[in-house]
Amino acid sequence: MKRITILIAAFFISIAAQAQVDRTVMPKPGPAPEINLKTPTSFKLNNGLKVMVVENHKLPRVSIQLTIDNPPILEGNKAGVSSLTGSLLGNGSTNIPKDEFNEEIDFLGARLNFGSQGAYASSLSKYFPRMMELMADAAINPNFTQEEFEKEKNKLITGLKTEEKDVSAIANRVQLALAYGKDHPYGEITSEETVQNISLTDVEAFYRDYFVPANAYLIIIGDITIDQVKQLTEEYFTSWTKAVPPSFSYSQPINVPNTQINFVDLPNAVQSEITVQNIVNLKMKDSDYLAALVANQILGGGAEGRLFLNLREDKGYTYSSSSAIRNNKFVPTRFTAGASVRNMVTDSAIVELLKEIKRITVEPVSEKELKNTKAKYAGRFVLALENPQTVAQYALNIETEDLPKDFYKTYLERLDNISREEVQMAAQKFFNVDNARIVVAGKGSEILSNLEQIDLNGKKIPVLHYTKNAERTEAPNYESSVPENLTANEVISSYITAIGGKEKLEDVDTFLMTAAAEMQGMQLDLEIKKTVANQFMQDVKMMGNSVSKQVLDGDTGYMVNQGQRMELSGEELLKIKAESAPFVELQYLTNSDISLDGAEMVGDKSAFKVKVSDDKTIFYDVETGLKLQEVNIAEMQGQQIQSTFTYEDYREVNGILFPFKLTQTMGPQSFEFIVSEIKVNEGVSEEDFK
Repeated sequence: MKRITILIAAFFISIAAQAQVDRTVMPKPGPAPEINLKTPTSFKLNNGLKVMVVENHKLPRVSIQLTIDNPPILEGNKAGVSSLTGSLLGNGSTNIPKDEFNEEIDFLGARLNFGSQGAYASSLSKYFPRMMELMADAAINPNFTQEEFEKEKNKLITGLKTEEKDVSAIANRVQLALAYGKDHPYGEITSEETVQNISLTDVEAFYRDYFVPANAYLIIIGDITIDQVKQLTEEYFTSWTKAVPPSFSYSQPINVPNTQINFVDLPNAVQSEITVQNIVNLKMKDSDYLAALVANQILGGGAEGRLFLNLREDKGYTYSSSSAIRNNKFVPTRFTAGASVRNMVTDSAIVELLKEIKRITVEPVSEKELKNTKAKYAGRFVLALENPQTVAQYALNIETEDLPKDFYKTYLERLDNISREEVQMAAQKFFNVDNARIVVAGKGSEILSNLEQIDLNGKKIPVLHYTKNAERTEAPNYESSVPENLTANEVISSYITAIGGKEKLEDVDTFLMTAAAEMQGMQLDLEIKKTVANQFMQDVKMMGNSVSKQVLDGDTGYMVNQGQRMELSGEELLKIKAESAPFVELQYLTNSDISLDGAEMVGDKSAFKVKVSDDKTIFYDVETGLKLQEVNIAEMQGQQIQSTFTYEDYREVNGILFPFKLTQTMGPQSFEFIVSEIKVNEGVSEEDFK
């Protein structure tokens, strides 16, 4: 009975206590959780290699990270040698051929990746001794062969050629070159010319000079013991040749004296790449490092950032807009903010970018923004601790960035203590509107006149012009003259004459073309068939399977996307019918609605601009009459999407010139189709359109 009385009394006491709680007041947050980040056990080999070990026996796994903490390396007229060195490292060793080496790693279910300044491996702990041996063997006895060198060199050159048509890649290259200067490791340009200068001997010299243990750290985390690591490290890494740490000197980047637009004219660009950038001096050990990260996150970090909310959600200028701030213990680095936007809103997007950067420097951020950002960083930090690579990086940062030993243990506490005032002070220090470079890469004929009208603080922002290789150049001239009284029909007639003449084209009843392009390492196969009887078939295949197919047979047609068939009707049917003829230009000759809208540059060629409809424009070479480019506009999810087809490499088939290289660009994606076969009046049957 006594026990029951005690329980009843306790129940009423708890009820009374709950009644005294004011549930309209949010409870105060508790103290920041304590981070239990294990301190590595360290030792050093005589050759300079420092080894750091963190034992973690929760799972039977181990990770091995080798990092060579060299300053940035200037490669000069052999820019690209570090990339080639990194791609050749890890291709087996002088003791184990490449194929056997890779097969063994696969058999062990392990990973091993190399770069020019390090390597990373992971495996089950029972295979740890063998992985240490394989990593050391590949690192100390690299398998540099002329055959593999030539393969990697050709791959690098192919990639560089592809980048020459990639607006984003060109914009990034120019941004770095202008910020740092081309005589700086971060600003130098790797080109086909510099790569051609590189020999296997240069790769071997780069490896000897810079892949050395003097500044190297080997971080091992997982289900191992310190004694085991010591034994294996001494056994496999002692032979690594000791060398003097490299030392470098190069120019220090500085901000421009006044805000300016640095413009790169890319006539084939379907959208503009904009980056506002300035030089910053930020190191991890700086007292305002965390405040700078928080300020950047609020400005342009993800879908809750001010730039995203303004330029995408409010204005609809772009798919995304963001900012980034970087830190580097060796050299000054950059703060950047930018977006890829439609041509017609390029100037407006720049105004909004500058406005948001300025606003965060003159107005304190809101309590809600600060609270949400702190919560986001705290969550990321805690989750990242589950990743062995993150733990390894934290340990390395403490060692190489001159950080206090408790830097990560007190991370959440210091993050929680950041005030709105500290965020504003960091923004004022690192985000610069008055001495910013605004690098814009885009189609000058459509955007330049508006760029020249942008003002900042009541003054026009000067526009300076640069080439794709960041060299100063003159402003482009877009005033290509159009002969007086020239008509669109005459331009079309010139094209028809240039490719073979009206008589030859009218003799064509059927047309077949096959082509292929590469997408993310996989081949896209394209087949197109047309007839003069309003029959059209276009089939795009990947790995032998059709992923997109369109078929028209007279007045009926259908579309198949990923196995789903949809009958065509209305406007969609009319659009395909308009493109079904082997040579649509023959139909344009009788179309009174087409118009000549002047002349523009397409690449380095002057072209007549023929407007076929509100959503289709074609450009014809002024000199040769050949079709250079076709621009189509379609509406997708409420937005106008522009796609561009570029025609190159014309060759003769049955007395008619056809382009054998077709490049389709839509947004950030670009597909380069190389034609393998064209047939005229053969290879097409009625069954193709069923």
